[in-house]
Amino acid sequence: MSQATKRKHVVKEVLGDFITPTENQQIVKVTGSRGNNLHETITAQGETFLVSMPTKFRKNIWIKRGDYVIVDPIEEGEKVKAEISFILYKDHIQYLQKQQLWPEGFMEEPSSQDKTSSKEEEAEGRDDEEEGSDSEDDDSDLFVNTNRCNYQYSESEDEDDTEEEEEEDEEEKRTENGS
Repeated sequence: MSQATKRKHVVKEVLGDFITPTENQQIVKVTGSRGNNLHETITAQGETFLVSMPTKFRKNIWIKRGDYVIVDPIEEGEKVKAEISFILYKDHIQYLQKQQLWPEGFMEEPSSQDKTSSKEEEAEGRDDEEEGSDSEDDDSDLFVNTNRCNYQYSESEDEDDTEEEEEEDEEEKRTENGS
């Protein structure tokens, strides 16, 4: 199987399937990458340990700090105690919460993506109150780059101010051409 075909199947499996953890599997949160396909994780109870990424995910699926994964325990591991079996995305997390399978320890703290999207939803709610916006323009499901500052731009300016600025610009041009 070629690399592109393998990647296509792995991505389809990760994005398409809604998996619930079995008895020996558990949901953990990734707190950092240690390199060499090892990631530091924390459980809902606060226990931290390393997990390994299996070869089928390597160079095909990326995870970052704050992501949630389902892991299978490794019994012979001292430092590396589990292996990633499934990567959870926003839709998977919502599905598990509806099924009431989401750990209580992770319920209390919303992820950084949820915080930024809730701020955007509040801003959109204010915009909706001011003007009747279409539901087609809803961008709340788009990825929010947390590495950039969020700027709030307002398009409303007084027409009097813009007219005065235009008049001042014209006067400056006249004086420049006249001298």
